[in-house]
Amino acid sequence: MNLKNRIKDIDIFQTIRDLAEIHNIETYVIGGYVRDLIIERNSNQDIDIVCLGSGIHLAQLLKNYLGERSSLTVYKQFGTACVKYRKLEIEFVGARKESYRLESRKPIVEEGTLEEDQNRRDFTINTLAISLNKKDFGEIIDPFGGITDVDSKSIKTPLNPEETFSDDPLRMLRAVRFASQLYFDIEPNTFFAIQKMTSRISIIPQERITTELNKIILSEKPSYGFNLLFQSGLLKIIFPELQKLHGVQIKEGKSHKDNFFHTLQVLDNISKVTDDLWLRWAAILHDIAKPATQRFNKKIGWTFHGHEDKGAKWVPGIFKKMKLPLNEHMKLVQKLVRLHLRPIALISKNVTDAAIRRLMYDAGDDIDDLLMLCKADITSKNSDRVQQYLMNFKNVEEKIKKVESKDSLRNFKNPISGKEIMKIFDLEPSRIIGELKEMVKEAIIENKIPNQYDAALEYIKKKGKSQGLVFKQK
Repeated sequence: MNLKNRIKDIDIFQTIRDLAEIHNIETYVIGGYVRDLIIERNSNQDIDIVCLGSGIHLAQLLKNYLGERSSLTVYKQFGTACVKYRKLEIEFVGARKESYRLESRKPIVEEGTLEEDQNRRDFTINTLAISLNKKDFGEIIDPFGGITDVDSKSIKTPLNPEETFSDDPLRMLRAVRFASQLYFDIEPNTFFAIQKMTSRISIIPQERITTELNKIILSEKPSYGFNLLFQSGLLKIIFPELQKLHGVQIKEGKSHKDNFFHTLQVLDNISKVTDDLWLRWAAILHDIAKPATQRFNKKIGWTFHGHEDKGAKWVPGIFKKMKLPLNEHMKLVQKLVRLHLRPIALISKNVTDAAIRRLMYDAGDDIDDLLMLCKADITSKNSDRVQQYLMNFKNVEEKIKKVESKDSLRNFKNPISGKEIMKIFDLEPSRIIGELKEMVKEAIIENKIPNQYDAALEYIKKKGKSQGLVFKQK
């Protein structure tokens, strides 16, 4: 395949070609960019350039040519350099060959030929190279049948898969990630090797595992990748809490749904409407504590009472173990897990405005994200039932909009602060202060008083008096 006509109009490749020609550096673009060019996928802006010689030297030449329009970062310990230009990140490296020790995924690196550089790459679809040399500009170099595997949508290692995964076990997760992102199949021998080598994943740092996991989660249909993780045996090692959701128990003729496959459906549902990684994590974790709360009741069957609260308590620990950020993203996921059953309880026609205000107070500005998760959580094999549930939920959304328009409770803040209560009653820090604040909040939610300072002040004076407190005049 000659890709000259596909790349001749890409200015940066022409510039690299000319610089490489002047300085006699044999140069190729290689890897994912080539693959995506062939399948006409909207590629990210990362371009890998391999040189027979010093990649750092060619990167410096390109930086000098582009001038202030670009930036250069050199990683001497890795023998690589990255030029950032406009929206592009162009990484340069010298062709190399690698060998591995059994106890480590860090390779011994030596200079190599183009073919040896292609040998060391993870999958045939990523070994493809395009010449940027003047004599054969645009010609493709495909020693491992990568184009055939791209056409057949197959993930396959260029060398023996067991050796490939033993050398660098992260490649097992990368196989699943590429399959999930591209919606490709993993070639049977390659998949069997993953199943055989799963224990090797233990030498990979958690940060690297989570990076690949997040890319699977951000796939268009992430359930595909998670099913591969499950079938391969990797999931029970890297995410045992999710694995435990799998299975159906039957007792006295009563069963429950498989919460693992339900969770994957919820994840797919929310992925149709948002690319937000943290909302997708909320979908993954919303039922995570069901196995721990599962009980059998002879009258009603299987129950999972309190799984939302226990799941919310688990979120920080899971984030810490996964090396995910313990910041506002974690707090959002925790809140959504804790509240995910609340909106569906408002379907009843007799629901009060107070119940809606209480939910809006608890959800705050995350109410829209919560409703998105709750709609995604509506799953059933019966499509008519799903549509009925969605219609009912639409009524809940209308109720919330109606109350919001009247009360403006989103991001509700108590009109009376704890410090002010201490000043009003000349109190030291104590439990009664929190109790009085809670009384004001409940009075506003129950519509006993308006959400205004003067009304709140009069109410708290009255409640304080009933508690034996003396109001201090300002």
